[in-house]
Amino acid sequence: MRPGLRIAYFGTPAFAVPSLERLLASAHEVVGVVTQPDRPRGRGQRVTPGPVKAVAEGHGLPVLQPARLARDAFDAPFTALGADLGVVAAYGRLLPDWLLAAPRLGMINVHASLLPRWRGAAPVQRAIMAGDTQTGVSIMRVVKALDAGPVLARAARPIGPDETSAEVERDLATLGASLLLDIVDALAAGPVPEYPQDETAVTYAARLTKEEALLDWRHPAADLHNRVRGLQPWPGAYTHLEGARVLVHRSQLPDCTVPGPPGTIAGLEPGGLRVACGDGRALDLIELQAEGRRVLPARDFVAGRDLAGRRLG
Repeated sequence: MRPGLRIAYFGTPAFAVPSLERLLASAHEVVGVVTQPDRPRGRGQRVTPGPVKAVAEGHGLPVLQPARLARDAFDAPFTALGADLGVVAAYGRLLPDWLLAAPRLGMINVHASLLPRWRGAAPVQRAIMAGDTQTGVSIMRVVKALDAGPVLARAARPIGPDETSAEVERDLATLGASLLLDIVDALAAGPVPEYPQDETAVTYAARLTKEEALLDWRHPAADLHNRVRGLQPWPGAYTHLEGARVLVHRSQLPDCTVPGPPGTIAGLEPGGLRVACGDGRALDLIELQAEGRRVLPARDFVAGRDLAGRRLG
């Protein structure tokens, strides 16, 4: 039986948890976890550990949370781990050259897209917002440039027409964990082929902002549907009804047109609250949430009110 590798794991959010758990259950040894400093979370903004830190502490692993990755501050504690390989999954910070070269086998990354498409911070969300029908995960060599390293393996996954970012990302986290373990096992046995990315096919997945969340009903129905799906769970697409902010959690595209200016509510249909869009087609809003209230199906949100003819904006 070939010996396992000593792995330093870099990750912070829930996406990175399945990969860490697969490594912990493998023949390899996770010698330490590097994660972002604790930050306020949730409605109460209480300072709590991130998902990866919680798992690491539950397994008694050393946890490093450097405020900066400068060599003078982080070299000694990282070198003390004695890692053969660094594994990165949504750590949330670019790694400097000295750190990339520190493990004898370098660093590899679990990235939630089919590189070179959607390099950057929000690959799942941007894929859905762009109307992509396929995504996947890539295991790549980490280099100084953002998500630009050669690819060791990829696995594809279709995107359903009504799936949200939360659903797709959760599935990709599991898919990525399985693919990662295959590559780590292979690296323990010897070199693994690495394939450079096609720089002519690169797209970038910029970080999401709250300013993108307001729905502009002048846009085509399909674009609005993709925005609703892509902005789940954060920041959440929203609109205004009678001056009040309303979050739109789910929508679907009926195969029909609807009269009236963009944003006009045509009425409550079995599929949801039907709204006119900029291309003359309809969008059905399935789950809505008034600010400060719970998420409701469209029928319960309407609660017997006749909203036909009202405008969203």
